[in-house]
Amino acid sequence: MTTDPNDPALGLGARDGLPDALRVLLDDFPRAGWQADPNFDGLVRFWLSKHLSFREMLAILTRETQAAADGADPAHFAAALSRIGGRLVGELHGHHGIEDAHYFPRLSAMEPRLEAGFALLDGDHHALDAHLADFVEAANALIGIADAPAEMRGEAARFAARLEGFERFLDRHLVDEEELVVPVLLHHGTGALG
Repeated sequence: MTTDPNDPALGLGARDGLPDALRVLLDDFPRAGWQADPNFDGLVRFWLSKHLSFREMLAILTRETQAAADGADPAHFAAALSRIGGRLVGELHGHHGIEDAHYFPRLSAMEPRLEAGFALLDGDHHALDAHLADFVEAANALIGIADAPAEMRGEAARFAARLEGFERFLDRHLVDEEELVVPVLLHHGTGALG
C-alpha cells in the first residue's frame, strides 16, 4: 500500500489502519509494551489520556442521545449535549491545532521516514473538521427543539446514527495517531519536542 497522504485509499473513511511502511517503529514498540517503557510517563501518558477523554465524551454523548431517542427529558439532553458536545469540539480543535503547528513538524523531523504519516494525520484533522462542523450544526438544531419532546425523539435517533459515524472516523484517527506518535516518542524521548 502507498504512503502518499493524498491517496484516497488512505483517507480517513477508507483505511483500516496505517500502511506497513508507517508501522516500522510500532514493530519495535508494540502497544502492549508502551506503559513499561521508561519514556512512557509525562507527555506520552498525557497524550493518551487526552485521546481517552475524547472517547469518554463520545461514549457519554452516545448514551445521552440514545436516552433522548427513547424519550428521556429533552431539556436534560439539550443541556448535556451543549456542555459535553461543546467541550468535545473545543478540545478536539485545540488538540489538533497544537499537533499540526507544533508536534507533527517536530516529530517528523525526529523521524523523517514517517513524514508521510504525519501528513496523513494532518489530512485527517482537515477531514475531521468537516465532521465537527456537521456535528455542531446538528447539535445546535437538537438543542433548539428541546421544548418539543416528540420531535426531539426522532431527531435524537437520527443524531445517534450520525454520532456513530463520527465516532468511527475519530477512533480510526486516534488509533493511527497513537500508533505513529507513541513509538516515535518512546524511541527518541520527548526532549527534542521542546
